[in-house]
Amino acid sequence: MIGAALVALVALIHVAILVMEMVLWETPRVRAIFRTTPDFAAATRVLAANQGLYNGFLAAGLILALIQGLPGPGQGLAHFILACVIVAGLYGAATAGRRILYVQALPAALALAAVMVGL
Repeated sequence: MIGAALVALVALIHVAILVMEMVLWETPRVRAIFRTTPDFAAATRVLAANQGLYNGFLAAGLILALIQGLPGPGQGLAHFILACVIVAGLYGAATAGRRILYVQALPAALALAAVMVGL
């Protein structure tokens, strides 16, 4: 099912964000991805870890929806979590950088549409 595959992709994106923000925040590669300096990364390490934890919760909700079944009992949870990801992506795009729109909001919107129409 396309919807389940897209939900899994969005969950994987958020697991990757969790790892980057909670574990790898101060590494050169992640600093390049987030366009931060070593000093900024060091100063914001705790804030980034907090953001990573929230991304982990989003991933966990999507994984639970997949376990419950898509299509099926997991649909309501998937709708809610994907809507949360879209809102977070829109806010992030407006406040932190447009790239978030394409990395978070767009995949979640595609997944939500696919799940809603039963693809």
